[in-house]
Amino acid sequence: MDMLISSSNDGMMIPIPQYPLYSSGLTLRDGVAVPYYLDEANEWGMSVESLQQALDSARAEGTAVKALVVINPGNPTGQLLTYENMAGILEFCAKESIVLFADEVYQTNNYTDDRVWHSFRKVMLDKQLPVQLVSFHSTSKGYYGECGLRGGYFEALNIEPDVIDQVYKLSSMSLCSNLPGQIAVDLMVRPPKESDPSGSLFIQERDSQLTSLRRRAEKLTDALNQLTGISCNPSQGAMYAFPKIELPPKAVAAAKAAGKAPDGFYALNLLDATGICVVPGSGFGQVDGTWHFRTTFLPPEDQMDAVVERIREFHEPFMAKYTSRSLL
Repeated sequence: MDMLISSSNDGMMIPIPQYPLYSSGLTLRDGVAVPYYLDEANEWGMSVESLQQALDSARAEGTAVKALVVINPGNPTGQLLTYENMAGILEFCAKESIVLFADEVYQTNNYTDDRVWHSFRKVMLDKQLPVQLVSFHSTSKGYYGECGLRGGYFEALNIEPDVIDQVYKLSSMSLCSNLPGQIAVDLMVRPPKESDPSGSLFIQERDSQLTSLRRRAEKLTDALNQLTGISCNPSQGAMYAFPKIELPPKAVAAAKAAGKAPDGFYALNLLDATGICVVPGSGFGQVDGTWHFRTTFLPPEDQMDAVVERIREFHEPFMAKYTSRSLL
């Protein structure tokens, strides 16, 4: 991002909803965030047509769009892109001479039999497309979830060697990551083989964790879809669900009176009543007039039923309260 954003007219295309790191990073560098909207009605898929519209609009306003950010699996939306969708995105980047930033930090967290996760690197090489691609991965995310061991890497393909030299110079200005973080990244990219002394145990623990996450994901989204006014796409990957909530007009009015966004108002009431913390959709961006929240399925599996029940016990009375005639 430091290399790409060199003036206040430079911009990057970012998904809405989005992981706020990208918008805040652009703000820090005085760049322009060019939003494109994921399609909630199509399992948070991406439309090349909407990308083109966002790009054309930004260019018409004088923005020099340098890159497109894609998060796959999605955060906060939890979707997996299809191979065909990814190929279309790469063709768009090649045609428009845009760098593709592929945020793939949840690549191992897949919970559906209908789709297989593919890297943009693989699809690009399959299709032999001349796209400038930067792919990201991290040991702090995914099923490793080593948030205390900050480590990750990026791979740059089809980038001029002189540019890579400048990236190394920028990186050299900072201290290197701590040793445990470096060790964790090495283990992530070179995990134990089945024939290694720890291989069978590693595979058993990995598969057990991912299978448990899949059960928790299905349990949470199924329960959310049974609540009044809530609809939620399946969590195909990552660690999140991003349900839409149809808040009663009186709840929206109460939020306005309290100086809160409606989904923030809901989230704070949920926190006060249950101790469960969710993140309002307004923190990630959303279509105007819609409200969401991001939640995870990370509580221990033997506690998921209790978590779901606490949400239900809060949600139904909350919705009833703000649809009651007594509030007229």
